[in-house]
Amino acid sequence: MFTALASGFGLGSSLIIAIGAQNAFVLGQGLRRQNHILVALICAISDALLISIGVAGLGGLISANPTWTQVMAWGGAIFLGWYGLKSFRSMFSNHQLDNEKPHSKSRRQILLFTLAVTFLNPHVYLDTVVLLGGIAAQYEMEPRLYFAIGAMSASFLWFGFLALGAAWASPYLARPTTWKVIDGITGGVMWLIAFILLKGQLS
Repeated sequence: MFTALASGFGLGSSLIIAIGAQNAFVLGQGLRRQNHILVALICAISDALLISIGVAGLGGLISANPTWTQVMAWGGAIFLGWYGLKSFRSMFSNHQLDNEKPHSKSRRQILLFTLAVTFLNPHVYLDTVVLLGGIAAQYEMEPRLYFAIGAMSASFLWFGFLALGAAWASPYLARPTTWKVIDGITGGVMWLIAFILLKGQLS
């Protein structure tokens, strides 16, 4: 059981720690200290839900449905391209890391952005549902459950660490120049993922 648990945790960690749209968004909210715990919790619960779906054996339905994959890829690319543009525009504005600035969003906006960054990115499904689900299928029922728990634990620990760590570091990074760099990196990550999604559909 411990082997399956450790395997799920290790693989889940290796997939989730990679730079992506979710991580960039959680990092940004943590640095703003703006509903960052809520954002991290939503991302972790969403991952847990998708991992459960994959472990239950539904990953094959997603990978075998090209129309669904294409719709998600185009929708995700459009959303990430738009969000990246907002980050680049923000890079040239005068703002700092506080909640008084127009850069802030309402709780409802943050909730919708978190769900969009999570569920409009096909890579999330490929990693959690298809890949983790496919590997989990190699185990018997009980070890498969421990594998899923390990992968879910990695999500909760990582997003919690990212949000709380960024919030802790925000007073040391509360300079306009630092935030401009962060906006630039966020926009670059969003556009890179959007480009990869579109390239996959056009090739």
